[in-house]
Amino acid sequence: MKVIKTAAIVALMSGCAIATMDARPASAFTFGDFIRAGRKKTEAQQVQPTQPLPGVGTMLDPQQDAAKPLPKVTGPKYYTYKAEPLRRISTDKLLDPVVTGSVRNDALPPMLRMPLADARQFLPEINVRASGDVAKAVEAHYGARMDYIWIGAEGVNAKAKAAVAVLADAAKVGLDPQDYAVTVPADTFDRGDMIAREKELLQFEIALSAATLTYAQDTVRGRIDPNKISGYHDFKRKTVELAPLLDKLSASSDVATLLNDQNPKSAQFAALSVELEKLRAETGAEQRVEIAPDTLLKPGQSNPELANIIAGIRLKGSEALKSEHAAVLAAYQGTPEYTPELVTVVEAFQKEHGLKADGVVGQASVRILTGGDSVANKINKLEIAMEQARWLPDGLGNRYVFINQPAFTATYTDQGAEQFSMRVVVGSKTNQTYFFQDEIQTVEVNPYWGVPQSIIVNEMLPKLRSDPNYLDRMGYQVEVGGRPVPSASVNWNGSTASVAVRQPPSSDNALGELKILFPNAHAIYMHDTPSKSFFKRDNRALSHGCVRLADPRLMAAAVLGTSVEDVGKEIAGGRNKALQVPAKVPVYVAYFTAWPNKDGVVEYFNDVYERDMYMNRAFDATRGARRAEG
Repeated sequence: MKVIKTAAIVALMSGCAIATMDARPASAFTFGDFIRAGRKKTEAQQVQPTQPLPGVGTMLDPQQDAAKPLPKVTGPKYYTYKAEPLRRISTDKLLDPVVTGSVRNDALPPMLRMPLADARQFLPEINVRASGDVAKAVEAHYGARMDYIWIGAEGVNAKAKAAVAVLADAAKVGLDPQDYAVTVPADTFDRGDMIAREKELLQFEIALSAATLTYAQDTVRGRIDPNKISGYHDFKRKTVELAPLLDKLSASSDVATLLNDQNPKSAQFAALSVELEKLRAETGAEQRVEIAPDTLLKPGQSNPELANIIAGIRLKGSEALKSEHAAVLAAYQGTPEYTPELVTVVEAFQKEHGLKADGVVGQASVRILTGGDSVANKINKLEIAMEQARWLPDGLGNRYVFINQPAFTATYTDQGAEQFSMRVVVGSKTNQTYFFQDEIQTVEVNPYWGVPQSIIVNEMLPKLRSDPNYLDRMGYQVEVGGRPVPSASVNWNGSTASVAVRQPPSSDNALGELKILFPNAHAIYMHDTPSKSFFKRDNRALSHGCVRLADPRLMAAAVLGTSVEDVGKEIAGGRNKALQVPAKVPVYVAYFTAWPNKDGVVEYFNDVYERDMYMNRAFDATRGARRAEG
């Protein structure tokens, strides 16, 4: 009986689940279930309802019920990205200070010394377009004052030239210089047409102010609004105070430093920036080995791709590895037979690169042997990573947990230094883990598993319609409207909106011996799992959305500020218990296909959810909106 029970539970227990639609929130049991920890299976079975159960639907004829199609709970969607449109900056009130006398007339360039009516004749010809926030800030600045930032009696000033140079170098920080390009008036001009010259200078003044503010806003919060990409992204977009920045630029004697200071200053962003500059210098100089992408080679087999595999090891293996296996590598003559000697070399290469050292050459091994991404693809991943880094705080803090889904790792940092890193399992492609940040608040030992509505509806309901006793037999507890009931008493052909299912603490519990909570709208948390074999896999996108930890006791001890032994004692007590962390710990449930390790070396990962593709589409949409003619 126990073998059957365990197999059925493992089939369901991928941690937690995708977001639900028209269903009771998964977090209702995910975060509050320990309150009801003392209830027993027998208690639920003893309650026999005498009336139709609330929220379960009216009892109908069994044959008529059985004919009803099974419902389905679906997760978030990816959207067609809609970039923010630009609008023309209004020039209607830009000359008001001349009338009010708020600025000395002799401090103005020649154009503004002409009669106001004459100047207004060509103001409508000044056409500068910007996002709503930037346009509003420019209008407010020049509506309140008319001393110029970027031009003087001699034309374009030194401050403007310094700002233009920073904007032209935007690619260094992962941005697109074309987004901030302005036409700079030439030093020489036709002195017979001063009106045209003054219009050109005024156009430049307004355009450069708009460009610098756009650059500042992009460097701080990014060009892309993550929440417009998909429902899997959840960030409160940063607010950038633009109006005060124009005042600072006006007063500054070093606008280049002021603009560069708007960029993130974290060590991670700096490492990405250095890597980007290095790769741009290497474009066209890379060495690569080509291996058929669908290659799967196992020990003892024969495959003509073996010659390319060994060539990849010669190119990508460390000097120590090649020295240790020099005799085998030198003796290999390109034959297709995968001999035990060559298996040993491949295993050493896999171990060196953090893969499962089983000698089986599959997708993960091929990726490393071929050099992974091309230089162009790496550059693209870096640009995406630098954009996404802007969604997070500038500097992740001295103490935090960082989960990088494409890397399948969770790291714990304290006092600014990484203390440990462990393997994790994240959501499958159909049950993706979200991208967000939160704070760890609680560690729950011997947890109940509050089964999310998506699993109840998508995976349990088909079984329950044919076998209403299924949950009772498997040891789950069922509640309807907060009342414990036997599984067999529920009409599983009706609505499950008020039905809650949970699994009591046990060796079979889907969450293992503990879970680490950071309450969020997505019901995502870190937890233990009985399925330890999953951590041996290279691709660990296998759960329903939550994050399974290879060493949950170590992580729990770290966030609680205690020892692994003390965590073990709490678990050994056998009682469901919530342990509050002494100080909330920031947690970043992140998605970076390029990210620096603790030594500052940038590593690259597979785009397991194809989110980079959606980022590139968002970049294209943004370019289109910013290049569109007004």
